[in-house]
Amino acid sequence: QVQLVESGGGLVQAGHSLRLSCAASGRTISTYAMAWFRQAPGKERELVAVVSWSSGANTYYADSVKGRFTISRDNAKNTVYLQMNSLKPEDTAVYYCAAERSFGIPTRDYDYWGQGTQVTVSS
Repeated sequence: QVQLVESGGGLVQAGHSLRLSCAASGRTISTYAMAWFRQAPGKERELVAVVSWSSGANTYYADSVKGRFTISRDNAKNTVYLQMNSLKPEDTAVYYCAAERSFGIPTRDYDYWGQGTQVTVSS
């Protein structure tokens, strides 16, 4: 079992930055692909970014965040990060961390989820 705990959310103005953290426990995440999803009120959950297992050499980003968000991992700390720059009001959502034992870049069917952290971007 992998337990995931997100932190770093908050209220920021448009154009500012936030860094989300996802601390894992229970197992080392080095053999897991790690992802960030988000869900805005009244909308379906959407995939934001994925980082591949081990060194995280491969990444995936949703078009809506490409060039603004960066996903990274620190296996020594068993932690994944999401650096969010140039935030927009439409980035407002609950952000969830997820883990899946995969050697690829899975875009769905993640096994482990955190409880989420709220990000609110004011205009």
